[in-house]
Amino acid sequence: MAKTQPGAAAQLPKARWRLIGPGLVVAATGVGAGDLVATAVAGSRYGYTLLWAAVLGCLIKISLAEATGRWHLATDTTIFDGWRSLGRWTTVYFGGYIVIWGFIYGATAMSASGLPLVALFPDGPDLRTWGILSGLLGLVCVWFNRYAVVEKLMMVFVGVMFVVVVGIAIRVAPDTGAMVAGLWPTLPDGSVLYTLGLIGGVGGTITLAAYGYWVTAKGWRGPAWMPMMRLDNRVAYATTGLFVVSMLVIGAELLHAAEVSLTQGDRGLLDVGAVLEDRFGSLTANLFLIGFFAASFSSVIGVWHGVSLLFTDFVSRLRPAAVPAGDPERSWPFRAYLLWLTFPPMALLWLDQPIGLIITYGVLGAFFMPFLALTLLWLLNTSQVPREWRNGPISNVMLFGSGVMFLILCVQQVRDLPW
Repeated sequence: MAKTQPGAAAQLPKARWRLIGPGLVVAATGVGAGDLVATAVAGSRYGYTLLWAAVLGCLIKISLAEATGRWHLATDTTIFDGWRSLGRWTTVYFGGYIVIWGFIYGATAMSASGLPLVALFPDGPDLRTWGILSGLLGLVCVWFNRYAVVEKLMMVFVGVMFVVVVGIAIRVAPDTGAMVAGLWPTLPDGSVLYTLGLIGGVGGTITLAAYGYWVTAKGWRGPAWMPMMRLDNRVAYATTGLFVVSMLVIGAELLHAAEVSLTQGDRGLLDVGAVLEDRFGSLTANLFLIGFFAASFSSVIGVWHGVSLLFTDFVSRLRPAAVPAGDPERSWPFRAYLLWLTFPPMALLWLDQPIGLIITYGVLGAFFMPFLALTLLWLLNTSQVPREWRNGPISNVMLFGSGVMFLILCVQQVRDLPW
């Protein structure tokens, strides 16, 4: 793992723009096909009315990622160390969650990456084959490379997403007056839970907890890097905000007026591609599908790397000898979780998910975001953090408000499970 060089903090103001990276990695990982579909659906249903909710979702994720990075830099420990200080129950919960989550998410991510490839190459392999190839390519990219290469790959995908999604949004000619009006908080009838889901779904779940590990992998250690981390985080989620607003514009301008309904899940982006082809031709539609693939596959690489680091930290606290000091990416827990994300989930590409697994995954997953928000709220107000880096009023309000919102969504998600 890279070490901070003497004098690095003193050079920070001149070098910081070119040092931006971990935030874009976490943002690109968190903004997958599902987030783009959810935002496009919001635009197709309500036009620009819920633009404020998408922006608020980005602000909430800025506060959560900043809190995670601040914990790592201020305490020189990891977020998992913080969770362990709250009691053994956190280890039990997190251990079960990360194993089950990885199994389900691996199949979801591979399938999402395969969908645009099937549409781009209709005479080529089927969805399962493209999904498996995507998972294997993600495995190779992470297995043989360290964080620095992963970051560069993610920068390429962010660039593709930016050019494609923002470019198409500009081409469909957004209604700027309606966009400005959409920044005023308004709730259409019967849209409360839907709006909360839109706010909560913008920009990542467990990958937010990986941010601190990417900060450390970048070589940022200690409070001197706090300004850099905050700049990195804000630039990243400002970029995320542009993606989200652009997809809402596409939904509002292309789908809302035409009353087009999107297919649920990641396949909804194929519907967007079909509408773009009808209006602008196959070139624009294919460019959109390339952006769709960039959004999906960047999540594969980001999760394969970041969540494997989280799992490695989890194992290292139980078996310290399992992880060599300063080299988690070459340890057997890191590579074991990489394999777990890649190969067992391939079975789900053929089989329907067992109902018991769906329920277990749904319950554990529903609790993670309130778990993250409320534990950060507690930890960053304790004596474990130097006083100057504890939460201020704004951080406390954001973490508490997001924790309450995620608890409401958690209850609703558990109620909606197929018991």
